[in-house]
Amino acid sequence: MKRAALAGVALYGLGRRFPLDIAAAATKAAPPSLVVASGGRPPAKLVRAALAKLGGMSRFVRRGARVVIKANAGWAMPPGSASNTNPEALAEVIRLCREAGARQVKVVEHSCDPSSVALEISRLRETAERAGAQMIALDKAAQYQPVSIPRGRVLRSAALARDVAEADVFINLPVAKVHSGTVLTLGLKNLMGVVLDRQAWHASRDLHQCIADFATAVRPKLSIIDATRILLSNGPKGPGRTADPGQIIAGTDPLAVDAYATRLFHLTPQQVPHLVAAHALGLGEIDPAKISFQNA
Repeated sequence: MKRAALAGVALYGLGRRFPLDIAAAATKAAPPSLVVASGGRPPAKLVRAALAKLGGMSRFVRRGARVVIKANAGWAMPPGSASNTNPEALAEVIRLCREAGARQVKVVEHSCDPSSVALEISRLRETAERAGAQMIALDKAAQYQPVSIPRGRVLRSAALARDVAEADVFINLPVAKVHSGTVLTLGLKNLMGVVLDRQAWHASRDLHQCIADFATAVRPKLSIIDATRILLSNGPKGPGRTADPGQIIAGTDPLAVDAYATRLFHLTPQQVPHLVAAHALGLGEIDPAKISFQNA
């Protein structure tokens, strides 16, 4: 991620091995690329179960790493509204990063409602700080740096949050919900919260393509969708009808994670235009028949 950002700124086991050991290593299954944790457990336990099945947070976070988490903290809505990321899920991701040896964990968001209100009412600032992270409100232009998007079809450049550009590990942690402009908010859509001028995307000739274009330049190392409670109407802010799938969906292919999550809303990935656009750019798998997952 750091190399990609710098390019944009130009703009952006050890020890003796025996044959038996080699054979055992060859037959050991690799961690899955997508995991779904469910089963009536609290959000924190779902997060921990999903990450354990993925190979553990240490698969992604090395000792001494600087980690940035993009939660959905955009709205002045209370926990339980499904408008923002569940605080318990966020706290557990932070704890897992710390246990893996991260030397710094930041949670970032460019809130839609004033950040001073949104971060307090959602309880995400308090939660992040108690769990050992710093909450960063991305309110100022000085917090961003330019990034080029050479593969973009509509979006050719953007102002990216410097904290994201400089992170060793970038984790995307959206809540799953409906959206009046993009059908759904999942992982790719959540990345609009690390750009300075998202209104320019809304005013462009194709918001969906902008979302897909941006994903060619900014790719999280780990995507975790909070589907413990989802918003079914009046999104993205609410209040609206909610449902309780009680799931955490985590994986290394951001598009596959989003594509899998569409089923929570009785949709197909092909009904979400920015997912179709992302697939056309080769950003991951979209076909449900080709997305293999494991339960945790």
